[in-house]
Amino acid sequence: MTSLEELRHWIAAPEAEHLEFKSARRNYHFEKLLDYCVALANEGGGKIILGVTDARPRTVVGTEAFAEPGRTSAGIHQKLSHRVPIEELSMDGRRVLVVHVPSRLPGTAWHHDGRYLRRAGDDLVPIPPEELQQILSEGGPDFSATASQASLSDLDTEAVDAFGSRWARKSGKPELRNQSVEQLLTDAELIFDRRITIAALVLFGSREALGRYLAQTEIVFEYRSSDASGPAQDRLDLRRGFFSVYDELWQKINVRNDRQSYQDGLFRYDIATFDEIAVREALLNAVAHRDYRLGGSIFVRQYPRRLEIVSPGGFPIGITPDNILDQQNPRNRRIAEALARCGLIERSGQGLNLMVENAIRQSKPLPDFAGSSEHEVRLTLQGTVQDPAFIRYLEQVGAERLATFSTYDFLALDALRRKQPLSDVMRQRVPALVENGLVEKLGRGRGVRYLLSRSMYGAIGRSGTYTRERGLSHETNKELLLKHIRDNDQDGSALSVLCQVLPDLPERQVQRLLKELRNEKKVSLKGQRRWARWHLAHSRTRSKDEV
Repeated sequence: MTSLEELRHWIAAPEAEHLEFKSARRNYHFEKLLDYCVALANEGGGKIILGVTDARPRTVVGTEAFAEPGRTSAGIHQKLSHRVPIEELSMDGRRVLVVHVPSRLPGTAWHHDGRYLRRAGDDLVPIPPEELQQILSEGGPDFSATASQASLSDLDTEAVDAFGSRWARKSGKPELRNQSVEQLLTDAELIFDRRITIAALVLFGSREALGRYLAQTEIVFEYRSSDASGPAQDRLDLRRGFFSVYDELWQKINVRNDRQSYQDGLFRYDIATFDEIAVREALLNAVAHRDYRLGGSIFVRQYPRRLEIVSPGGFPIGITPDNILDQQNPRNRRIAEALARCGLIERSGQGLNLMVENAIRQSKPLPDFAGSSEHEVRLTLQGTVQDPAFIRYLEQVGAERLATFSTYDFLALDALRRKQPLSDVMRQRVPALVENGLVEKLGRGRGVRYLLSRSMYGAIGRSGTYTRERGLSHETNKELLLKHIRDNDQDGSALSVLCQVLPDLPERQVQRLLKELRNEKKVSLKGQRRWARWHLAHSRTRSKDEV
């Protein structure tokens, strides 16, 4: 959170290298905001402050732009695939917005619609190609773009044809299907100076070629019926280009992909344990982001209710399990670009968003990176459906409306379902969910809490659950106060002490709970002002001589 003192310091600062001030009295173009986010991120991050003039001495004029900052932040994430929080402040009675732009990660650059921007005085200009190349090489050279010793005869032409067909369909250029293998891969930047890149070998190499030049390009599949040690019940070593094994690997998993059936009232659900979209995205992630300089293979281990994918090499520079939804830093850019050309992945994302959203839609546990280290990334997809009623809840929302949700909208609803705390990013999304009637807001100030709405619980036949959830916290808080008063009945309990029992509630709300307990004749108040103490009703305070 930005304090008013910090904001005043920024406004008075003589230099503003990492600050960008815009008066934006009435409005500000969203596309322009995106451009400035890109430029600031590429320069190391900073703040865009709306409602303050740029010319010194800077003046707070207030802004009416972006009435719902949470929605604007979600829109930025949707466009740029980066999280950019927006904070709303009031200074001198005027509204000011602070846009917190993080720095780009090493070896990456932000772009908007393919334009890599930076600031030049009061203007935004493209980053020169040579400077952009320096930025992209910060994380070290892209190993997948280096030349191998392989030749065209080492590639599987059927796999290359499959790639060309997908690329032609994705780009709307049917003529790509008629190009020679060499021309097609040259246009895809998978061949340079007539030399086959590591990326081409990973994607299209024959078994013999991979054994000769890049044996670690292998995916090992295992099926295990339990966690017991010993040999797997089924094992398959796939040492071929990824385009040759992509569908085969999914089919192998799908052989033992049972369906979970649930009856919820008149509704019956059949849900696959392993969702095809999530599994394919996880496989694409492993191939695009593993470290091919290491000798290990990618392992895909299937259990009856979970799937584990282990890939050599830790997370790319700057990526952690905490920021992986918001940051992208592909380790093998050339492979990622090829997969993006043919529509298998989006160049701006890593697919984890789709995995998360599908898990929530099917009421399954979220993808888990527990067990990952600097040497390997371990992704676990759990397949057990937890709450069929929540699936009906999302169905009531409607597919058209769900299509507009960000990943954090889904995460906020899932956290409320699981009664988990909301992160700061989720809280930014809650007002829109309240406005749409999906969530209800209870209480005020520090005591505010959120609940899945009455209408949605009613729509799935769970109105009793809503009543219990709405009243549970209220009654629980009263019981906590009553217990403290009971345990300290001898000396009584001051209001300030009782506020410590419920630190998340404002004093006024604690007073209301005490009033309810008094009306229920469970407690009484003795004394006045600072000497006032709460006791059990009808109890007589004994003197110290009587103890």
